[in-house]
Amino acid sequence: MAIPGQFICLTVMTLGLSALTPTCALAQWWTAAPADFEECAERAGRSATKDRATLLSACDGQFAGRRKPGVGYTYFDFMQNRSFDIAGPNPTAAELKAIDEHYTSYLEQQRRSVIAAAFATKQREEQQAALHPPAAAPASSTVPPPKDIRPVATVRPKPRVKQPDCADPLACGWSKLSSGMSDIKKALFGPPPKTRRTRES
Repeated sequence: MAIPGQFICLTVMTLGLSALTPTCALAQWWTAAPADFEECAERAGRSATKDRATLLSACDGQFAGRRKPGVGYTYFDFMQNRSFDIAGPNPTAAELKAIDEHYTSYLEQQRRSVIAAAFATKQREEQQAALHPPAAAPASSTVPPPKDIRPVATVRPKPRVKQPDCADPLACGWSKLSSGMSDIKKALFGPPPKTRRTRES
């Protein structure tokens, strides 16, 4: 009968300890850090503080992955504009290396696409130029003058003969004397007769 007494004692102690254990575990669960972004966001939504946007931003910085509807997590790489499956709420070093390798090949594909598009554009422009050659430009852009226009003669003024300064009597003496003599001849003898040419036979 000693065995059942010890058994009962051990059973009571086990039940007593098990009654205390859930309370401690429950309290520890509430104080533990969130497991992933969704749990962190849920806690931020239930927070009594009004600064929920800051709490959500902290959750976003703490967890890169998002929980999938089934099992596992997904990581969205905005540089490649695509999602990757990951095991936990944050990518491991091996998963980050695989994502970087995908990004390197993504950049190479983008570079090839740009080169192919530029080559296709150049070919299309060359084909358009071959189908529609540009119109021939005129030989010279200057218009020749009409042939019936004659150049205008420029009229040059006659040179003025410098009249002597008659304030000095010696300077004007000879010119006055010669003009006076011709006036006297005209008055006395009339105008000089015109000479006629005789025909030589």
